[in-house]
Amino acid sequence: MKKLFLLGIFIFFFGSLTISAQAGHPLEGKWNLTIQQEGKELPSWLEIKHSGNNTLIGRFTYAFGSARPIAEVKKYGDLFYFSIPPQWEPGAADMEFQGKKVGQELRGTMVYTDGNTYEWTAVAAPKLPTVANPKFGKTQKLFNGKNLDGWETNDNNQWEVIDGILTSAKPGINLISKEKFKDFKLHAEFRYPKGSNSGLYLRGRYEIQIADNKGLEPSSIYFGGIYGLLTPNTNMAKEAGEWQTYDITLTGRTVTIVANGKTIISEQNIPGMTGGALDNNEAEAGPIMIQGDHGPVEFKSLEITPIIDK
Repeated sequence: MKKLFLLGIFIFFFGSLTISAQAGHPLEGKWNLTIQQEGKELPSWLEIKHSGNNTLIGRFTYAFGSARPIAEVKKYGDLFYFSIPPQWEPGAADMEFQGKKVGQELRGTMVYTDGNTYEWTAVAAPKLPTVANPKFGKTQKLFNGKNLDGWETNDNNQWEVIDGILTSAKPGINLISKEKFKDFKLHAEFRYPKGSNSGLYLRGRYEIQIADNKGLEPSSIYFGGIYGLLTPNTNMAKEAGEWQTYDITLTGRTVTIVANGKTIISEQNIPGMTGGALDNNEAEAGPIMIQGDHGPVEFKSLEITPIIDK
């Protein structure tokens, strides 16, 4: 009888902890941050979730670089704190974040790697519905094979069209489409020289990596990955200098990527924005952006087919 009584207490106690953990903490979720830094609004991303019964952990993406793990989000009353080591930021100091929940938002400060302090705010990442049986509209050419019509450029532009090929021969500006899109299929034909690195940003927020990674184990930061977030099931990169293809379908945050004829990511959910995102207004349509500030890259075809009916 005593054993049954103790067993009942054990089940009640640990069952209660499990229910408490499953109920979630007010900080849990995915948050789109805007950091006010040096007169600019930097879009960033934060995920907080529980590990076990009482510990909060997470991931953070700064304005550039890949998502980084947060070992623990520490709680002090209504305040929370976490730190992450530098990645591509200058200096060796950790980035330190402090904040609290105010209404439906998170608000706080960030101590950057240079010791300066900046304010940030965050809102819950919106739910983006997936299109189960999409109806596609008319395919249109993002690159017309003749000039840069349809793309935003400035005086620092290094992009040019050479013999019908969209070419960035050296690092410079990113190329951003003037038109914005929500759900779509995107076809790209591209090539790059040995050792180069570029990418395609979907809605200007989610980067698909383009890089010379033939023969390497698949990685979220290599060819075909959603940078720092989703890893392909195989590395389909060809030799540098060869023409290659991506066929990408994006509905909501659900993405499928076919690289060089093989599906490498199938209907996977993109957790959040990647580094280098233009903004964090995820519920809105966004442009296609070609990364041009890294290595040389060429495109001979860029076509998009919008989804017009849900």
